[in-house]
Amino acid sequence: MILLTVLLAAGAVHDRYDAVEAARAPKLLAEAIRFPTIEDNHTAHAAQKAWLLRTAASLGLEGRDAGLVTEIELPGPPGAPVLGLVVHGDVQPVEEKSWKVPPYVGIVRDGAVWGRGAADDKGPLVQALLALSALKAAGPPRTHTVRLLVGSDEESKNLDVKTYLEAHPAPDLTLVLDSAFPVVVGEKAWDGLTVSADPGERAANKPWSVALIEAGISPSIVPDWARLVLRWRAGDPGWDDLATRLQARTPPRGTRIQILRAGAELEIIVRGHAAHAGVNLEGGRNALVALAGVVEGELPSGSVDDLLAFARLAGQDLHGASLGLPQDQWGGFSVNVATLSTQTSLAPRENGKLTLVVNLRRPPPLTGAESRARLEAVVRDFAKGRGATLRTGGYFDDEPLAFDPKAKIVGRLMAAYQRATGRNDPPAISGGGTYAKRFPRAIAFGMWFPDKPYPGHDNDEHIPIADLQRGAHVLLEALLDVACGPPLQAPFTP
Repeated sequence: MILLTVLLAAGAVHDRYDAVEAARAPKLLAEAIRFPTIEDNHTAHAAQKAWLLRTAASLGLEGRDAGLVTEIELPGPPGAPVLGLVVHGDVQPVEEKSWKVPPYVGIVRDGAVWGRGAADDKGPLVQALLALSALKAAGPPRTHTVRLLVGSDEESKNLDVKTYLEAHPAPDLTLVLDSAFPVVVGEKAWDGLTVSADPGERAANKPWSVALIEAGISPSIVPDWARLVLRWRAGDPGWDDLATRLQARTPPRGTRIQILRAGAELEIIVRGHAAHAGVNLEGGRNALVALAGVVEGELPSGSVDDLLAFARLAGQDLHGASLGLPQDQWGGFSVNVATLSTQTSLAPRENGKLTLVVNLRRPPPLTGAESRARLEAVVRDFAKGRGATLRTGGYFDDEPLAFDPKAKIVGRLMAAYQRATGRNDPPAISGGGTYAKRFPRAIAFGMWFPDKPYPGHDNDEHIPIADLQRGAHVLLEALLDVACGPPLQAPFTP
């Protein structure tokens, strides 16, 4: 009887979404984008939380402040099991000069919503809010309480879920709306290798020195800019020969070089294209690796030359073959030569020293400890071959997450996706880690479709309005099944 009731109500729920909620979606997403919820912007985080609670109340949903997490709930019967929907409301930083649209204005145009977080992860946040509203207004009786949990530091410290679970019970089953459709059965681990060097030169073997080097803004973003400033050591600068050589070198496809002269200084700027380091690595064009290639052989021996040489080695391919990493599972590693600066949270003891960060998304079978040991050996051998002194560090405490593709929940989510789209796409393997690693009994389910490059972490991030609506209908199908049907027994087993 319950299943028949659900089937009869499904059409009404979808009709309600199309008639009422769909028109709200672009506006709500534009509003959410206007909160620049990057790491440590406490004012923006507080303002977004207040907006979430107001929005939930306007939709007839219950909202609660739970510290670093905000709860928004559609209640079921007393004592009902809880189905969690999890998203994050924080976003990656931006290099505003690389954007063609303002990143925090929330622009609706050309059939899309534009701004930082449109896809990752404020689009799914809005989809979840409006799906709950439609289910409340037109759905069948629910067998579950549906609890939307909005985290606040998934893109940075990852303390929100830990502190939340210390004071709150986890949902009985959780869908994480922060990855790909139709369902994610494998998430690679997140590794961050740091390679640091003391400033200085081993030999003043060029008539110029390095005055400044910087590149990238985040380990999880393919760097779309890199900047090197050279300074003439003594006398009248003679940049002509060097400038001619650099201009004659062809940078990698999708990158471009600019050379600026200002008296005793020569500035070399390389522009590329940003992309998500785990989900759309192939869509990026790495400006740091391009810069390292363009200036090869032109720098004095020392720390900058050493670190750019390692960037060239690590950047030879996107999957770690040049670093001797295994390639036999889940498409191999995903390797992003990400940042070069004097400060990074991955190596706080090296602040003030030049540090290269290489972000690696690691498949099985290597553990974090094994990955660290392999990479440290690569750096050690590399440094020995150059007569350099390099120190390694970073983060290797994450592990891959895998699910049985035949598990009940996988089958049910695949079926919901097929009903909503008419497609039979295979389950996904993702290089982007999600909250599914933080919550027990959790799996990533959408909200990005597999036929389009993922724009999260990219410049000019946006989501087509058609996909915003289509994804909400997939979520509705899953909610009609899982939240309104009998509780799944042992959902992660066949």
